[in-house]
Amino acid sequence: MIRNFLNSIKNNSLFFKMFLVMVVSIVAVSVLITYTMIRMSERLFIDTFSIANAKVMDQVTTDFEAFSYSLVSVANQVQQSGYVQNYLTSEQSEPIELAKATHRIKLQMDRYLTMINQEGINIVLLGENGRLYSTNYVNWPVSADKLKKDRITLNSYKDPNRILYQYDPKKIDHDINREETIVVSKALVDKSTDHIYGVIYIAIREQDFKQLYARYTGNGNNVLLLNQSGMVVSSSDESIAGQKFHDLLQDVEKMDEYKDHYKQVEVLGENRLLFSTYLPTLDMFLVNLIDRETVTSNLLNSKMIALISAIIVFLALCIVFIISRRLTKSLSSLVRQISNMSQKNFDSYVNESGSYETRQLAKAFNDMLDELHEYVEKLIDTQKKQRNAELEALQQQINPHFLYNTLASVKFMVQNGDREKSAQTINALISLLQNTIGNISETNTVEQELDNVKSYVYINQIRYGDLIKVHYFVSPECLQLELPKLILQPFIENAFFHGFNRKKEGIIQLMILQRDDLLICEINDNGDGMEDKTLDRKSKRQLFSGIGIRNVQERIQLIYGEQYGVDVSSQLGEGTRITIRLPVIKSKENTNL
Repeated sequence: MIRNFLNSIKNNSLFFKMFLVMVVSIVAVSVLITYTMIRMSERLFIDTFSIANAKVMDQVTTDFEAFSYSLVSVANQVQQSGYVQNYLTSEQSEPIELAKATHRIKLQMDRYLTMINQEGINIVLLGENGRLYSTNYVNWPVSADKLKKDRITLNSYKDPNRILYQYDPKKIDHDINREETIVVSKALVDKSTDHIYGVIYIAIREQDFKQLYARYTGNGNNVLLLNQSGMVVSSSDESIAGQKFHDLLQDVEKMDEYKDHYKQVEVLGENRLLFSTYLPTLDMFLVNLIDRETVTSNLLNSKMIALISAIIVFLALCIVFIISRRLTKSLSSLVRQISNMSQKNFDSYVNESGSYETRQLAKAFNDMLDELHEYVEKLIDTQKKQRNAELEALQQQINPHFLYNTLASVKFMVQNGDREKSAQTINALISLLQNTIGNISETNTVEQELDNVKSYVYINQIRYGDLIKVHYFVSPECLQLELPKLILQPFIENAFFHGFNRKKEGIIQLMILQRDDLLICEINDNGDGMEDKTLDRKSKRQLFSGIGIRNVQERIQLIYGEQYGVDVSSQLGEGTRITIRLPVIKSKENTNL
């Protein structure tokens, strides 16, 4: 069963590939569109929500500013009151006088409380004489000694001209059970002497303070006050009041700097929408953290959207399946016919049936078979002609003048009675002709090519003398490697006839070695040397064969590729170096052996 299924997939691979691509495409597009729609809806909703929330934040800001203004008014009036200054600086020892002074202070404080108009307010005065007055000791029970040493008082002394909002986490007096309190404090300063004679504290329990913004909070909607040190002074979420959030402070400061409407942040491991505004009167940030999931959960019915998308995808896939099957059935049949043809059997033709496209493909395939038959016949004929032409070309490689001059030299030696040297010259010529004309192979072994070079050098030395010496340095392991025929002779010839025009004698060195996967052939001479232009001009003419230096370069690259070839370096008056780079190829005859 599994084998049948695999065969079915193999025979209909095009259909399954098309169907798979369509399935992936449809599902991907559906998911992408659904995701984009949900995100765009959420973004639009959040943008709209931010506009509405900005109005709420403005209202809360207005309430805080009004509350802060009333506190500033009370603090200024207390600082300007002579009764208060006298009460906090004088040392009344008489009980009656102290009672009268306390009564006057009580009347003033009651009037100030009506100006603030906020429940749970407690005004506390602490003088330099150690005297403490509190309008409601129950709301903020503190002792004078502990309060005088607390950071709330010390901060007020450090910055006497500002009204400070500070958070008291019920730590001033551990012996007294108190609730978290927001303390607004200011140092009382004698304007004539700039002497601090006391501190006014306006204390409000944190749970009463949050009533200023509590009506604007709800499930997933948290409002808090964040001071410049990152501490939460007040929060609708009691669990974070008094904690420090430095990352949140940085986010808020960046929003205030760049005037962003909102920002998505992570607070306590939850994704929140952050809205904030700076309250200059409090020198704090009013922060609104909204749970993104809570806000957007009722915006869209994700399950319904997913169900509708799934139904649409299913219907689309059914339609794609039917259409793809109809389109590929006839094409699969054509593929099977082509596959069933035996290898190299070009006499079979396929049936031209099925859809229009399939019929056209079948017709094109049959036409291609006809053209292939014609091409093969032409190719066979062309190869025969090419081989004949190559053979003729090889037979015509020997320059007739070279033969004339060589035979003339032999005749001259015979006439002079030097039969042994003439016989050796004829043997060298015969060997040279056998390896060039008799052997029609495109390549020679290094050993054969070396024999050709030695025969050619011997003939030239007979004709022109032995003032130019030739030394051979050939690595034994290179003797049975292959290289193109007549690849070395043109450079030896060039050194003989163009390298020693000024110098009458010299040395030519032929070195052949294997370096990694390269066969290196190097021809060096200590002759005249030449410039690039001279080398290019002289390389066009060869005395022995029609193969020039440039032809050697083109021939090597044509046979082996552009990474191989000839490098020529020459310096005028010092000599010339030819380096031939060839691949390492072992002789077929040697390999068979």
